[in-house]
Amino acid sequence: MLRTKVIAATLGVAMAATGAYAATNWFVGVASASSGEARSASTSNLVISATASPAASNVLYPGAAGDVVVTIANPNPYPVTITAVQLPANTTYATGYTTSALATFEPGCLASTPSTVTWNFATSASGSTHVLTTPLTVGASGAPDDLLVVTLADDATMGTPAPLACANTYFAMPSLTGVTATGGSAVATPSPATDGWSS
Repeated sequence: MLRTKVIAATLGVAMAATGAYAATNWFVGVASASSGEARSASTSNLVISATASPAASNVLYPGAAGDVVVTIANPNPYPVTITAVQLPANTTYATGYTTSALATFEPGCLASTPSTVTWNFATSASGSTHVLTTPLTVGASGAPDDLLVVTLADDATMGTPAPLACANTYFAMPSLTGVTATGGSAVATPSPATDGWSS
């Protein structure tokens, strides 16, 4: 009997508390300038590297343009969209190699020879900007598409005085001086892709 009275009393207190909460006129708001803390991601540079696969379809010969194939890696935790590239001067030449591994120099076809292989549409001034035909979006780091393979169509050129030693040769193109790129939410470009600049 005592146990029943204790349970009944406890239940009564619980119900009274619930009833008091439901019936109160004491409304509570939030103080002005109430806030929380968030943090933005850091930014890291893209890594653009030469790659042998897929092989360039349009090959170089004296006086003609050819393809350049690159991979673009994005170390950032968000997609990055590239809209333009900045090129070295048109007197900065590519170095020739015996195989697509770009490990052994091709004698007689070095940057200093010169090979006469440069980025197409480069100017006499280093850092000239060239807008891509279509913006390229590289997926966030760790995403399945965070390594984008791109064929830059006809964006290398070989001068007419190229030495014979540059025949049947693979070229490491001169380093780009920069890119125009922004980070933020975007749909990644499917890999492999074809793009480039035409002026």
